[in-house]
Amino acid sequence: MSQSKSIALRIGPQGRLVIPAALRRELALAPGDTLMARVESRRLVLESREQILRRLREELRGAVPEGVSMVDELIAERREDARHDALDDERRG
Repeated sequence: MSQSKSIALRIGPQGRLVIPAALRRELALAPGDTLMARVESRRLVLESREQILRRLREELRGAVPEGVSMVDELIAERREDARHDALDDERRG
């Protein structure tokens, strides 16, 4: 089954939606798998958690310059905040 082919799905009682076997096979979905749902431009999008993580990693790739550690940046920022808090306490006390 190609990704460009559309299949009609009916919403059943209690709002249930059945994913046909052909789509489940193509997407390697098995009973008990979890899909995350979101509305995007008035469309229902279903994704596995793994797909979401892959997509987010791709979107964030390049957001942090090479050689920069976000952990080190956060620790430095927290230490600076603590230093400012200590100075404020000394001025007040």
